[in-house]
Amino acid sequence: MTWQGVTVARPSIVPIALTLDDRTGYTLWAPPWEEDGEEWQAFLGTTEDDVAKVHLFPSPAALADYCRTSTDHDLADHPVWPIVVGLGAADLTPDDDHRYDLDGVYDIAAENPDRWAVEELAATVDIVTRLAECLDTGGDADDELDDAETEGQFEAVAELAAKPEIGSLGLGVDAFVGRSGEDAWVGVGGILDDLWEDVVEELSEHLDWTGAGSATLEDYPPASEAEDADRDELPEDAVLVDDDAPGGAAAAAGPGVRTIARGGRINASPAEVAAAADFWESVGILPVEVVVPEGAGLTLRCYVEDVARFLGRDGDVYLFATPDELARFCAGNENHDLSEIATWPEVAETNLPPLPSEQDRYDLSELSEVLKEVADGAAGLVDHRAFAQPVEGARDLAEHAGLARVDELLSPTSPLGRAVARGESEPHAVLRAEDAAELRPLWDEVVTLVSGKLVFRD
Repeated sequence: MTWQGVTVARPSIVPIALTLDDRTGYTLWAPPWEEDGEEWQAFLGTTEDDVAKVHLFPSPAALADYCRTSTDHDLADHPVWPIVVGLGAADLTPDDDHRYDLDGVYDIAAENPDRWAVEELAATVDIVTRLAECLDTGGDADDELDDAETEGQFEAVAELAAKPEIGSLGLGVDAFVGRSGEDAWVGVGGILDDLWEDVVEELSEHLDWTGAGSATLEDYPPASEAEDADRDELPEDAVLVDDDAPGGAAAAAGPGVRTIARGGRINASPAEVAAAADFWESVGILPVEVVVPEGAGLTLRCYVEDVARFLGRDGDVYLFATPDELARFCAGNENHDLSEIATWPEVAETNLPPLPSEQDRYDLSELSEVLKEVADGAAGLVDHRAFAQPVEGARDLAEHAGLARVDELLSPTSPLGRAVARGESEPHAVLRAEDAAELRPLWDEVVTLVSGKLVFRD
């Protein structure tokens, strides 16, 4: 289940989740890497009787159990597999960027082409294309999947990938702006209407929902039903939010929702976030969550002539522990830096909770922890994409607060700036231990400076 590709990074293995037919399976993906002069890519699976299959498991814990006990699969010889063997369920739980809902493609295409819809659809098509590249044992390994004339086991995937409208997804939301952009987005939907069922049918034949014989379909709870977190699988520093706790009912998707001990993330179901998102996008002011060593909190952010502006005063940013507390402040009369925004009266009067999307959650502490872990020996498991979201948040906060030193630390010529730029040009490039050791004190300085401008409100 290997592939000769064109984008090569240092070896790494990434946990992913696939949702199809109302069930979610967990597996591993090894992004393209180079070994002995050849380029490879692979998923956790095996090939029998010339049929390649990806093993899917009903939970990260089941995936971890398999990794600890089995060596009969396509990742057994991967350079970092010895590290994966020792990982637990928490380490093998995919982040939000590596969860792919194949069932939800039609719903996404029916939405307006905002950056979230475009990015999610692009990511889903990309992972399907990569699966097909690795699983196709019927064609020449040197053939490119995006050649519509290529014959193999995934002709519908090849046809989909060859469509220019689908290729435009990789250009981001700017490709779908204006009249021509609207037409292109309609074209994307039409192509998916024509081909997606065939794509899924081709792929389904190569997905092993038995977890290499360790599970049955009954072990997979319906993806459409909200699940409580398994307390035995939570990290040691996790705490659980009660529905009866302050803010619990509004902030959590249900009982047993996990937050972090240093102050907690605000958790809400995708349906709750989506229900509120239309309003917040319409007023041009978005809820944002920030996590720093001192705690976690919610605020609001907008852009005025492309310059970030946050809810606060005189360069300080106000953070609130729950959506309810933030909403109460917005409904009050205290003056602040967003008071003059034309749409602020709508914000003050709305009953829709300020729930941040995943793209607007900035955990600055997590990157510090990641850099420490990599510097201490976890190299090979973290790539440069880890910088993108926290750095975006730090830059916006520093811009609002006028923190010139942060601008200097994140400038394109600085070590941190170069790491961020590499994350954009080579997103799967793995972070080396020596680089993490150099970057960690620089990032910690960024976090300290930004934290000094955050005011936690009661």
